[in-house]
Amino acid sequence: MLGRPLMKRLANWIIFSWVALLAIGAMLGAAQLHAQTLRVCADPNYLPFSNQSGQGLENKLADVTAKALGYKLEYTWASYRGPGGFDGFLYHTLNAKKCDVIMEIPYGYAQLLSTEPYYVSSYVFVYKKSKDYDIHSMDSPILRKLKIGFESETPPEMGLKIRGLVQAATPFQVGERAGESPSVMLAQVQDGTLDVVITWEPAVGYFLPRYPDLEVVAVPNERALGAPEQYAFPVAMGVRAGDEALKKRLDEVVSKHQSQIAAVLADFGVKLYKPNIPGVGSY
Repeated sequence: MLGRPLMKRLANWIIFSWVALLAIGAMLGAAQLHAQTLRVCADPNYLPFSNQSGQGLENKLADVTAKALGYKLEYTWASYRGPGGFDGFLYHTLNAKKCDVIMEIPYGYAQLLSTEPYYVSSYVFVYKKSKDYDIHSMDSPILRKLKIGFESETPPEMGLKIRGLVQAATPFQVGERAGESPSVMLAQVQDGTLDVVITWEPAVGYFLPRYPDLEVVAVPNERALGAPEQYAFPVAMGVRAGDEALKKRLDEVVSKHQSQIAAVLADFGVKLYKPNIPGVGSY
C-alpha cells in the first residue's frame, strides 16, 4: 500500500494538475474570445461617420466587416475632436490596445498600418445651382469674386493659401469641434452667407438630399501652374503598425465584400471618384 505521505503528495499533484488544466482552458477560451472580437475605435458623436447608437457610416461598415469575419463587434468610444485631436484619439485607444481597428483613415496614413483601400472620394465645391458658377478647379477665376468657406487643416486650405485666397475665406473647424455637424457648411451656402464651400464629399453627402438646390463639383487633382495638387484620396481601414495578421483578414473582407461596402457608401451619399484624372470624373 502507498504510504500516507505519498498518497497525500499524489492527491495534491492531481488537484494541482486539474487546477492547472482549468486555468489553461480558461486562458485559451479567453484568447479565442478575444481573437474573435472585432474591437473598433470610434467617435461616439460624429455623424455621418459614427455615433454610439450605431447610426453612422463607420458603424455600418464595422457591421459588414464583423459579419464577414464571423466576429463579435465591440467598440471603444473616444472623441477625436477637440483637445488632442486625432493623435490624442490614437494614443488613448488604438495605441493603448483598447481596440484594434479604425474604420476610416487615408490610405498610407503614416502612424498606422492601412488595409487596401475600399473607396476613393474627393473634396468638392458646393454652391447653389441657380448661380451657375463656372467652377471647374481651384484655378477658376470666379473664385476670386466669391465668399468661400473651407475646412481648416485640409488640402483645400493649402490650395487657397497658394492662390492668395485664404485670408478672405471663412474657415470651419467641424473636424475639431465636438457636436458640430458638417451640415453647417451646407446651411451657410443655402442661406447665402457663403457662395461656395470646399469640403470632403463623404462628410456632407449624407446631408445633401436635404439641400436639392445645391450643386456639387469634384475638385480635380490638377493645377494651372506648378506641381499638381491632390484632392481625391483613397480610404482604408487602419490597424496598429505590425499587426499584419489583422490587416490580412481585413484585406480579405475588402476584396470579397465590395458589393456590401459599396451599398453602405451609397446609403450615406458617398460619391466615388477616380484620382489623377483631369476633372476627376465619377465612377
